[in-house]
Amino acid sequence: MTPKGRAARPVPEGLEEGAHILARRDPGLARILGEHGLPRFPRRPARFGTLLHIILEQQLSIDIARKLWQRLRQRCRPLTPANFLELDVATLKNCGFTRQKIGYARGLARAIEERRFSPAALARLDDEDAMAAITALKGFGPWSAEVFLLFALGRPDVFPAEDLALRIAVQWMHEMPERPTGRELRALGEAWRPWRSVAACILWQFYLARLGRAAPAPAFEPRFTET
Repeated sequence: MTPKGRAARPVPEGLEEGAHILARRDPGLARILGEHGLPRFPRRPARFGTLLHIILEQQLSIDIARKLWQRLRQRCRPLTPANFLELDVATLKNCGFTRQKIGYARGLARAIEERRFSPAALARLDDEDAMAAITALKGFGPWSAEVFLLFALGRPDVFPAEDLALRIAVQWMHEMPERPTGRELRALGEAWRPWRSVAACILWQFYLARLGRAAPAPAFEPRFTET
Protein backbone atom coordinates (compact mmCIF):
# COMPACT_ATOMS: atom_id res chain seq x y z
CA MET A 1 0.00 0.00 0.00
CA THR A 2 1.32 3.43 -0.96
CA PRO A 3 1.50 6.02 1.85
CA LYS A 4 -1.43 8.41 1.77
CA GLY A 5 -0.84 11.39 -0.49
CA ARG A 6 2.13 9.80 -2.22
CA ALA A 7 1.86 8.07 -5.59
CA ALA A 8 3.55 4.74 -6.12
CA ARG A 9 6.67 5.02 -8.23
CA PRO A 10 6.13 3.80 -11.78
CA VAL A 11 7.72 0.70 -13.25
CA PRO A 12 10.08 -0.38 -14.60
CA GLU A 13 13.41 1.04 -13.42
CA GLY A 14 14.77 3.53 -15.96
CA LEU A 15 11.34 4.09 -17.50
CA GLU A 16 11.95 7.60 -18.83
CA GLU A 17 15.46 6.86 -20.11
CA GLY A 18 14.23 3.71 -21.84
CA ALA A 19 11.26 5.53 -23.38
CA HIS A 20 13.52 8.15 -24.95
CA ILE A 21 15.81 5.49 -26.38
CA LEU A 22 12.90 3.48 -27.77
CA ALA A 23 11.30 6.59 -29.27
CA ARG A 24 14.45 7.19 -31.29
CA ARG A 25 14.64 3.56 -32.30
CA ASP A 26 11.02 2.66 -33.10
CA PRO A 27 8.60 5.00 -34.93
CA GLY A 28 5.57 3.03 -33.74
CA LEU A 29 6.46 3.38 -30.07
CA ALA A 30 7.40 7.03 -30.64
CA ARG A 31 3.94 7.66 -32.10
CA ILE A 32 2.23 6.01 -29.11
CA LEU A 33 4.31 8.04 -26.66
CA GLY A 34 3.49 11.23 -28.53
CA GLU A 35 -0.24 10.49 -28.44
CA HIS A 36 -0.64 8.95 -25.00
CA GLY A 37 2.33 10.13 -22.96
CA LEU A 38 4.69 8.29 -20.69
CA PRO A 39 3.07 5.19 -19.13
CA ARG A 40 2.50 5.24 -15.39
CA PHE A 41 1.91 1.76 -14.00
CA PRO A 42 2.47 1.65 -10.22
CA ARG A 43 4.97 -0.70 -8.71
CA ARG A 44 3.54 -3.61 -6.74
CA PRO A 45 5.12 -4.81 -3.48
CA ALA A 46 7.45 -7.79 -3.84
CA ARG A 47 5.60 -10.06 -1.45
CA PHE A 48 3.09 -12.89 -1.07
CA GLY A 49 0.03 -10.78 -1.89
CA THR A 50 1.34 -9.77 -5.31
CA LEU A 51 2.10 -13.36 -6.29
CA LEU A 52 -1.36 -14.36 -5.05
CA HIS A 53 -2.91 -11.55 -7.10
CA ILE A 54 -1.09 -12.81 -10.19
CA ILE A 55 -2.62 -16.28 -9.70
CA LEU A 56 -6.05 -14.68 -9.47
CA GLU A 57 -5.41 -12.62 -12.63
CA GLN A 58 -4.58 -15.66 -14.76
CA GLN A 59 -7.16 -15.97 -17.58
CA LEU A 60 -9.35 -13.21 -16.13
CA SER A 61 -10.00 -9.67 -17.30
CA ILE A 62 -8.33 -6.86 -15.38
CA ASP A 63 -11.65 -5.52 -14.07
CA ILE A 64 -12.97 -8.87 -12.83
CA ALA A 65 -9.64 -9.75 -11.21
CA ARG A 66 -9.56 -6.37 -9.41
CA LYS A 67 -13.06 -6.88 -7.93
CA LEU A 68 -12.26 -10.41 -6.78
CA TRP A 69 -8.97 -9.24 -5.29
CA GLN A 70 -10.75 -6.60 -3.20
CA ARG A 71 -13.20 -9.27 -2.01
CA LEU A 72 -10.30 -11.47 -0.90
CA ARG A 73 -8.61 -8.62 0.96
CA GLN A 74 -11.83 -7.98 2.87
CA ARG A 75 -12.04 -11.62 3.95
CA CYS A 76 -8.37 -12.09 4.86
CA ARG A 77 -6.93 -9.38 7.10
CA PRO A 78 -4.01 -9.15 7.15
CA LEU A 79 -3.30 -11.04 3.95
CA THR A 80 -0.47 -13.30 5.10
CA PRO A 81 0.35 -16.87 4.04
CA ALA A 82 -0.76 -18.22 7.45
CA ASN A 83 -4.10 -16.38 7.38
CA PHE A 84 -4.71 -17.37 3.77
CA LEU A 85 -4.23 -21.05 4.61
CA GLU A 86 -7.05 -20.78 7.16
CA LEU A 87 -9.63 -19.82 4.49
CA ASP A 88 -11.96 -22.64 3.47
CA VAL A 89 -12.69 -23.70 -0.11
CA ALA A 90 -16.12 -22.02 -0.19
CA THR A 91 -14.60 -18.66 0.78
CA LEU A 92 -11.84 -18.97 -1.81
CA LYS A 93 -14.30 -19.90 -4.55
CA ASN A 94 -16.40 -16.87 -3.61
CA CYS A 95 -13.24 -14.79 -4.14
CA GLY A 96 -12.80 -16.17 -7.66
CA PHE A 97 -10.37 -19.02 -7.10
CA THR A 98 -11.09 -22.15 -9.09
CA ARG A 99 -10.21 -25.49 -7.51
CA GLN A 100 -6.99 -25.51 -9.55
CA LYS A 101 -6.05 -21.97 -8.47
CA ILE A 102 -6.79 -22.87 -4.85
CA GLY A 103 -4.14 -25.57 -5.15
CA TYR A 104 -1.64 -23.14 -6.65
CA ALA A 105 -2.34 -20.46 -4.04
CA ARG A 106 -2.12 -22.82 -1.08
CA GLY A 107 1.07 -24.30 -2.49
CA LEU A 108 2.56 -20.81 -2.67
CA ALA A 109 1.49 -19.99 0.89
CA ARG A 110 2.91 -23.27 2.24
CA ALA A 111 6.21 -22.75 0.39
CA ILE A 112 6.59 -19.37 2.10
CA GLU A 113 5.47 -20.65 5.51
CA GLU A 114 7.92 -23.57 5.29
CA ARG A 115 10.72 -21.22 4.16
CA ARG A 116 11.18 -23.06 0.87
CA PHE A 117 10.48 -19.85 -1.06
CA SER A 118 10.95 -16.16 -0.25
CA PRO A 119 9.44 -13.36 -2.38
CA ALA A 120 11.79 -10.85 -0.75
CA ALA A 121 14.86 -12.89 -1.75
CA LEU A 122 13.95 -12.59 -5.44
CA ALA A 123 15.22 -9.00 -5.49
CA ARG A 124 18.76 -10.30 -4.95
CA LEU A 125 18.62 -12.63 -7.96
CA ASP A 126 19.27 -11.81 -11.61
CA ASP A 127 16.37 -12.09 -14.07
CA GLU A 128 17.11 -15.67 -15.11
CA ASP A 129 17.45 -17.00 -11.57
CA ALA A 130 14.39 -15.08 -10.35
CA MET A 131 12.35 -16.50 -13.24
CA ALA A 132 13.54 -20.01 -12.39
CA ALA A 133 12.65 -19.61 -8.70
CA ILE A 134 9.11 -18.44 -9.48
CA THR A 135 8.38 -20.97 -12.23
CA ALA A 136 9.50 -23.77 -9.90
CA LEU A 137 6.26 -23.07 -8.00
CA LYS A 138 3.27 -25.03 -9.29
CA GLY A 139 0.91 -22.79 -11.26
CA PHE A 140 3.50 -20.15 -12.15
CA GLY A 141 4.51 -20.17 -15.80
CA PRO A 142 6.69 -17.67 -17.70
CA TRP A 143 3.89 -15.07 -17.97
CA SER A 144 3.30 -15.02 -14.21
CA ALA A 145 7.01 -14.80 -13.47
CA GLU A 146 7.56 -12.05 -16.03
CA VAL A 147 4.69 -9.99 -14.63
CA PHE A 148 6.21 -10.24 -11.13
CA LEU A 149 9.69 -9.29 -12.36
CA LEU A 150 8.31 -6.29 -14.20
CA PHE A 151 5.73 -4.95 -11.76
CA ALA A 152 7.18 -6.00 -8.39
CA LEU A 153 10.92 -6.02 -9.01
CA GLY A 154 10.93 -3.24 -11.62
CA ARG A 155 13.22 -5.11 -14.01
CA PRO A 156 13.74 -3.10 -17.24
CA ASP A 157 14.17 -5.92 -19.78
CA VAL A 158 11.29 -8.37 -19.28
CA PHE A 159 8.75 -9.05 -22.01
CA PRO A 160 5.60 -11.13 -21.35
CA ALA A 161 5.12 -12.02 -25.02
CA GLU A 162 2.19 -14.35 -24.33
CA ASP A 163 0.13 -11.51 -22.86
CA LEU A 164 -3.01 -11.07 -24.96
CA ALA A 165 -3.18 -7.28 -24.53
CA LEU A 166 0.41 -6.89 -25.77
CA ARG A 167 -0.31 -9.03 -28.83
CA ILE A 168 -3.40 -6.95 -29.62
CA ALA A 169 -1.52 -3.67 -29.08
CA VAL A 170 1.25 -4.69 -31.49
CA GLN A 171 -1.35 -5.74 -34.04
CA TRP A 172 -2.94 -2.29 -33.78
CA MET A 173 0.40 -0.46 -33.80
CA HIS A 174 1.57 -2.14 -37.00
CA GLU A 175 -1.93 -2.46 -38.53
CA MET A 176 -1.36 -6.18 -38.94
CA PRO A 177 -4.16 -8.25 -40.50
CA GLU A 178 -3.73 -10.95 -37.85
CA ARG A 179 -2.73 -10.94 -34.21
CA PRO A 180 0.91 -12.00 -33.76
CA THR A 181 1.58 -15.19 -31.84
CA GLY A 182 3.57 -15.11 -28.64
CA ARG A 183 6.59 -16.49 -30.50
CA GLU A 184 6.29 -13.82 -33.20
CA LEU A 185 5.91 -11.09 -30.59
CA ARG A 186 8.96 -12.30 -28.68
CA ALA A 187 10.98 -12.13 -31.90
CA LEU A 188 9.77 -8.56 -32.54
CA GLY A 189 10.68 -7.64 -28.98
CA GLU A 190 14.34 -8.47 -29.53
CA ALA A 191 14.69 -5.07 -31.20
CA TRP A 192 13.69 -3.38 -27.93
CA ARG A 193 16.43 -4.87 -25.73
CA PRO A 194 17.52 -3.86 -23.10
CA TRP A 195 14.27 -1.94 -22.53
CA ARG A 196 11.63 -4.55 -23.31
CA SER A 197 9.76 -3.86 -20.05
CA VAL A 198 9.46 -0.21 -21.08
CA ALA A 199 8.16 -1.24 -24.50
CA ALA A 200 5.60 -3.51 -22.82
CA CYS A 201 4.35 -0.67 -20.62
CA ILE A 202 4.09 1.67 -23.61
CA LEU A 203 2.05 -0.96 -25.45
CA TRP A 204 -0.21 -1.62 -22.45
CA GLN A 205 -0.80 2.13 -22.17
CA PHE A 206 -1.78 2.17 -25.85
CA TYR A 207 -4.12 -0.82 -25.41
CA LEU A 208 -5.89 0.73 -22.41
CA ALA A 209 -6.16 4.11 -24.15
CA ARG A 210 -7.82 2.50 -27.17
CA LEU A 211 -10.33 0.90 -24.80
CA GLY A 212 -10.91 4.25 -23.09
CA ARG A 213 -9.57 2.99 -19.77
CA ALA A 214 -6.18 4.70 -19.49
CA ALA A 215 -5.73 7.49 -16.96
CA PRO A 216 -4.17 10.74 -18.25
CA ALA A 217 -0.41 10.27 -18.50
CA PRO A 218 2.43 12.79 -18.33
CA ALA A 219 3.23 14.35 -21.70
CA PHE A 220 6.23 12.93 -23.48
CA GLU A 221 8.73 15.23 -25.16
CA PRO A 222 11.25 13.11 -27.09
CA ARG A 223 14.94 13.92 -26.77
CA PHE A 224 16.90 13.53 -29.95
CA THR A 225 20.36 13.62 -28.40
CA GLU A 226 22.03 10.69 -26.71
CA THR A 227 21.97 10.76 -22.91
